[in-house]
Amino acid sequence: MKILIIEDDINISTNLYDYLEGRGHTVEAAADGVTGLHLAVSAHWDAILLDLRLPGIDGLEVCRKLREEAQRDTPVLMLTARDALDDKLKGFSCGADDYLVKPYSLREVEARLAAMSKRHRGAVGSRVLRVGDLSYDAESMTIERNGETIKLPPKCIRILERLMQNPRKVFTRSELETHVWGDTLPNSDTLRSHMHILRRALVRPGHQDPIETVHGIGYRLVTTDAA
Repeated sequence: MKILIIEDDINISTNLYDYLEGRGHTVEAAADGVTGLHLAVSAHWDAILLDLRLPGIDGLEVCRKLREEAQRDTPVLMLTARDALDDKLKGFSCGADDYLVKPYSLREVEARLAAMSKRHRGAVGSRVLRVGDLSYDAESMTIERNGETIKLPPKCIRILERLMQNPRKVFTRSELETHVWGDTLPNSDTLRSHMHILRRALVRPGHQDPIETVHGIGYRLVTTDAA
C-alpha cells in the first residue's frame, strides 16, 4: 500500500513510518495539517493515517477539506489520544473511515489500513493473488511457487505484487519505481538490482523465469505452470 502519515509527534510518526516501510509499504509523512492536506490531494494514496491534534489545521479540518473541497475518497484512519464518544463521532462526521485511540498496536494499525484499502478497492474477498504456480498472500506477505515458500526483501515483494495484480500487462520502469519507492525515485540501477534478486529467488530447477523483460519498456509477469 501507499500510505500517508499526518502526525506531528516525531516519535509516533517515526515508529509508524519505520514499521510500515519495513513491511514493504511505500510511506510518506507530514508533521502539520497544511503540509498533510497538500500531500493528500496532490498524489494517490491507498490510505491516510491522520492525527486529530495537528498544528496549522487540525485533523478534523484536514479530513473535512479532503472530503468536501478536494472531493477525495481516500480511506482515512484517524489516530488520537481522545477516547470520548463525541470525539469519535466528530471524526466520522468529517469523513473518517475508522478511528484508533492511542496507544495502539502497530500490527492493528496495518491490519485496519489493509481492511480499509480493500473495501475501497472492492477487493475484500481477494486476499490471495494467484498466477499459474505463483501465489501471494497479502495478509501474511507469503509467496509460494509450486507449493514452495519463497523469501524476499520487502521491496521485491512490492514489485512482485504489482506484477501479479495485472499479469501479462507490461509495466514500465517508472511505473514500478513509483509503486515501490513513491516520489523518492531510486537511481537507475536500483530497480534492475531488485529484479535480479526477485528472479533469482523465483527461478528453481525445472521452472521457467516468470518475469519477462520487454526491452526498452519494462517488465511483465507471464503465466507460469508447475513443472
